[in-house]
Amino acid sequence: MSLILKGRPIVPGHVKGRALVSRMPISFLGGVDPNTGVIIERNHDLKGRSLKDKILCFPHGHGSTVGSYVIYSITKRNVGPKAIINVRADPVVVVGAVIADIPMMDQVDIEQIESDDIIEVDAEKGIVRVERKMENVSNQRRREDV
Repeated sequence: MSLILKGRPIVPGHVKGRALVSRMPISFLGGVDPNTGVIIERNHDLKGRSLKDKILCFPHGHGSTVGSYVIYSITKRNVGPKAIINVRADPVVVVGAVIADIPMMDQVDIEQIESDDIIEVDAEKGIVRVERKMENVSNQRRREDV
């Protein structure tokens, strides 16, 4: 199943990869290990998951402005995401994506994306193409039936 979502381009770029989706905000300072790119925030729905080479989808960031440097740092260590998709961009994540040159978009309905979907981000045209895995389609249908 294929789906096209539209959003606002923030940092240009064009990448394809596996989605890692959180329904919770992310704090890059204290919530992400700056050496490994793994979510370490207690009680976070992605705790223990790596950001490496993922298309990271989450509502918005929260926390200290030092989080921008953490985004830059994990990218330079090659453990950062390929792209960032937000519902609402915040300054900390935007600055981090800009200095790390990570393609970024916001105003995207991330509720339509599941972790492990293959997505293509065109952060120049403001388009996200979602190739839903068949098991994710079945899971989505089950949630809609409830």
